[in-house]
Amino acid sequence: MQKKTYFISDFHLGVPNLEESLIREKRIISFLNSIKNSCCELYIVGDIFDFWFEYKTVVPKGFIRLLAKLAEFVDDAIPVHVFHGNHDLWQFGYLENEIGCKVYSKPIIKTIAGKKLYIGHGDGLGPKQVIFKFILATYRNYLFQRMFAFFHPNIGIGIANWFSHKSKEKTYIDNHAFYKEEEHLIIHARNFLMHEHIDYFVFGHRHLPMIYELKDNSNYVNLGDWMEYNTYFSIDENGAELKSYTDETANYVYNK
Repeated sequence: MQKKTYFISDFHLGVPNLEESLIREKRIISFLNSIKNSCCELYIVGDIFDFWFEYKTVVPKGFIRLLAKLAEFVDDAIPVHVFHGNHDLWQFGYLENEIGCKVYSKPIIKTIAGKKLYIGHGDGLGPKQVIFKFILATYRNYLFQRMFAFFHPNIGIGIANWFSHKSKEKTYIDNHAFYKEEEHLIIHARNFLMHEHIDYFVFGHRHLPMIYELKDNSNYVNLGDWMEYNTYFSIDENGAELKSYTDETANYVYNK
């Protein structure tokens, strides 16, 4: 069997509530079960959780089914790569040490199936976004993280979940609109192509699944999300495709 590399992102487990998140979590696990025999590597490109903060001896409860499934992949010698998203960037070693994932806080470049891929969550890349970049810098600041850790988990996680849900309300419309050449990630990709060729720029963050041609043999891929689209990207020696798990015939391609 021809093995494939799979990419998924933006589960946002925890929003809007635990009941709906459990349904989503079980759907994700069903997908992972369906690809396990054909998967040589799995990339989860950010925002697994709608909020995640690791205290020294405490992690947020819940979603143990997904964490156990990822551990199963790793135990069966299928590498699992996890990227920090802007909602779950406060990861301090649990996924690496407990499950065996490889975790990244910045985009990486990797050759897969003979193609060069630029892989990252996508938050903060591209021009402008001054306020958003300031907030990200604050969240990533060591002193801020240590100060937040002084909150009791019940208080700290409660505050963070409130802010996260408010953020969702403000960005809902943006996640359904595509601004083509004005997209921050497309501008970032085009600027990068000026000094290095990339076959596929693979991002999450925007929640809008698409393959958008940047130039000959270079494409921008957005992985969509698992709240609405249930989409995944896969690549092997025979090519690449973006599909929905709920409808294997669907192929989300945004035409210019």
